[in-house]
Amino acid sequence: MSATDPTYTAEIRQLLLRNAIEQFNCQYAAALDEQRLSDWSEMFTADASYVVLSRENEDRGHPVGLIYCENRGMIRDRAFALEKTAMFAPRYLRHLISNLQLLGEDEDGNIKARANYVVLQVLFDRPDATIHQVGTYHDVFRRSDEGLRLRQRRCVYDNLLVPNALCIPV
Repeated sequence: MSATDPTYTAEIRQLLLRNAIEQFNCQYAAALDEQRLSDWSEMFTADASYVVLSRENEDRGHPVGLIYCENRGMIRDRAFALEKTAMFAPRYLRHLISNLQLLGEDEDGNIKARANYVVLQVLFDRPDATIHQVGTYHDVFRRSDEGLRLRQRRCVYDNLLVPNALCIPV
């Protein structure tokens, strides 16, 4: 296989796109872990949707989620509320994102991907880390002048019970 072979160049494009999504997910996790929620909100397109819902609801086709934002304005409102008005126990979070699967790109430039996530939490007054949430991101990315942006992120969690601090984005 040579560098001019169309299969070779397609594979290189796939590798570059996969790397770009992995870098995006690293930046996404860092923004949330460092509580830079306004930066987090800018990682979405203007017409983005962000939903956090149970696997049970996802499997049954029920669209109702614990967090439901229909556009970047709603995502910014959530970030602002958490940064300026929300009261909850201080904590550290660590987002681990792995097993990225690139699912394809359509003719409109929508890039579909899926990845697993785990969010660990340490409360300031407790000595142990706990699992806050485990699930799968179902994503649609779009390219922009600033790089990749999320058009849709559906966070489908596997936990049977969800801690009461779910207001924190995953």
